[in-house]
Amino acid sequence: MTGRIAGKVALVTGGSSGLGAAIVERFAAEGAAVVVADIDREAGEALVARIGASASFVMLDVREEAQWIAAFEQVASTHGLLDVLVNCAGITTYGSVEDLTMDAFRHELDVDLLGPFLGCKHVVPLMRANGEEPQAKGRGGSVINIASMASIRAEHYLAAYNAAKAGVTHMTKSAALHYARKGYGIRCNSVHPGVIHTPILDKVLAQAEDAKALFAEWEALHPVGRLGQPEEVAALCLYLASDESAFATGAEFVLDGGSSL
Repeated sequence: MTGRIAGKVALVTGGSSGLGAAIVERFAAEGAAVVVADIDREAGEALVARIGASASFVMLDVREEAQWIAAFEQVASTHGLLDVLVNCAGITTYGSVEDLTMDAFRHELDVDLLGPFLGCKHVVPLMRANGEEPQAKGRGGSVINIASMASIRAEHYLAAYNAAKAGVTHMTKSAALHYARKGYGIRCNSVHPGVIHTPILDKVLAQAEDAKALFAEWEALHPVGRLGQPEEVAALCLYLASDESAFATGAEFVLDGGSSL
């Protein structure tokens, strides 16, 4: 199948690299106009240049409410509406509940939990079916929050990450209920990948005392015997962005190679 989201407009946070970039590329290949939102302008604009006219870049630090508002204003000015929001920007802080500093814990929550909250909050005027923009009449949309298997299964060395992603999981359900009860036509689902081989993985490994042993531990977590690939998560996000998933909201979509079993 091709053109599964043709004519749709999508914004992907953390879209300049790793998992976010894989989602951006898949969405563009399937016919969407994609806005790459990231704090890394150079990488974001390079990705846009590779994709071509169907992609654009917007500067976004997901911790800053004013930047969210400005990003959505730019989307409204260019496209008039937004069909898909993927909250993908994130960090992974290595450390136990005893080892982590308060600042490190708070920074993790600001990026991985506050960021998606601000997206879920401020996307409503652009996305709701009874929204202010004439093009939005009857459309609604899909919010996809990238959570993690870490929101389901805790690890002793990921105290902040576990807390943030668990928060994303239940905030997703709360948002889904709110959107439905308001009649906005907005769906909101969470995606729970296992360990995916992206650049963020290397940053976590760099914080570990024995990176080789940690990598082997991650592989052993997955009954399928390997780590996941960004393209596999992008394929699931494509389904959630498309009209094929019109009856799905408030759900947890687990894609973790069996690691949560």
